[in-house]
Amino acid sequence: MTGEELHQLIVNKWGVSFDVQLKRGAKKFWLQIMWKYLEQKSFPMTEEQYMDHLNAVGGYISAWESDSYVRQFIEQTNDRPRIGVAVSIPIELGTRSSEWLIDS
Repeated sequence: MTGEELHQLIVNKWGVSFDVQLKRGAKKFWLQIMWKYLEQKSFPMTEEQYMDHLNAVGGYISAWESDSYVRQFIEQTNDRPRIGVAVSIPIELGTRSSEWLIDS
C-alpha cells in the first residue's frame, strides 16, 4: 500500500488528511487513525513529511499483507477519529508474528 493510497482512503472516508500511527501490542500491531490532521494550522508536519510518513506506514501494511484488510476496515467502519479517540485497526500478523514481534 502506498502512502497515496492510504491518504486517499482516509480522505475519501473522513474528508481530511488524518494522521496515522502504528502501535505495538503483545501479539499484534494496531494502525491508529488519529484525530489531528494535515489541514490544521497546528499540525506538526509539512505535507511532504506527512506523505513520507504515510509511505512508511503503508510499507509496513504491505509487508504484513494487510492491504485489503485495512482498506475494507476503513471503508466499513462507522467510527470517526475525534479529540483523544483514535480509530484503531488491529493488524494480525498470524504465523509471521515472530518476524515482527520480539519479546523484550
